[in-house]
Formats: sequence, structure tokens, C-alpha cells
Amino acid sequence: ASLAAAGNLRPVVKPPSLRHNFRLRAGKGFTKTELKDAGIHHRLAPTIGISVDLRRRNKSVEGLQRNVDRLKEYMSKLVFLTSRKRKSQKSQDSRAKLKECKQNTHKHIIPIPRVKYEPSRAITADEKKFMAFSTLRIARAEKRLVGPRQKAKASKKDADS
Repeated sequence: ASLAAAGNLRPVVKPPSLRHNFRLRAGKGFTKTELKDAGIHHRLAPTIGISVDLRRRNKSVEGLQRNVDRLKEYMSKLVFLTSRKRKSQKSQDSRAKLKECKQNTHKHIIPIPRVKYEPSRAITADEKKFMAFSTLRIARAEKRLVGPRQKAKASKKDADS
């Protein structure tokens, strides 16, 4: 279990509803895929202060990469201390490094990034002229009629020959 004042490290997720899905918030836990990509075993994670949610799934590559980067940043800042005799040299190095380290005092272990939005702009004349529904309808018809048109073309070619 984590001894951090801010609790365990949590992933950055987008809320599910359309009303709030433009912003970012802390999730319940990291997925197995995120942990694997960061090089952390899912059973080791809770022992070093990382929340794990085995039910959560990744729906986008951007969200996955954001959380993998978050885990890698956390691991780079983490200092391991051991009490085992065979690892005493590494532990002594960590204790020396510990004197240089600064304690985290944030509300979150790694703050959740703020989303930056571009300001609204005026609609251009080309955008006003563009007919989205008609364009999509024509594209769907083109896709649907590829086979019959090829068949008609082939039969016309046979009739000419």
C-alpha cells in the first residue's frame, strides 16, 4: 500500500457523458495494458502506490499513451528502499539519493493536466456553402453502386463486342 499523502497514483480519464467528456479527471485505476506498456507487473503496482483497475479498458491510443507516460514519469521519480542484505549496496545508493529528493506536497501525486482549448472563430464562406448531408449521401450511394455499375459496364462491353 502507498504511504503517499495524496494516495495512490491514478490514471487520467475522460468522463463518459457527452456533457463532461471534453475535460480530464482522475480514474479508478490503470489498466493491465497501460501497466504492461510501462513495464510494471499488475501485481507489483499496488505495492508501489499505483492503483489498478482490471475491469477498465482502453478505448483510444491517445488515452493509453497519456497514462503510460504518466506511469513512466512516476517510476522515474520513485525511490526504492530495501532491507535485504543482498541488495544492501543498491539500498545504500538509494538512501544517499534520498537526501537529495524533495517530498511531494501536491494534492495529486502527478497533477492532472489542464486541457487547452482554441478560441471560437467565425464560420467561413466555404463552410457555409458546404452541404454535409448531401456529400455523405452521395458518397454512400457511390459505395453502394460500385458493383452494379461495374456489372453494367461489363455487360455493355460484351454487347459491343
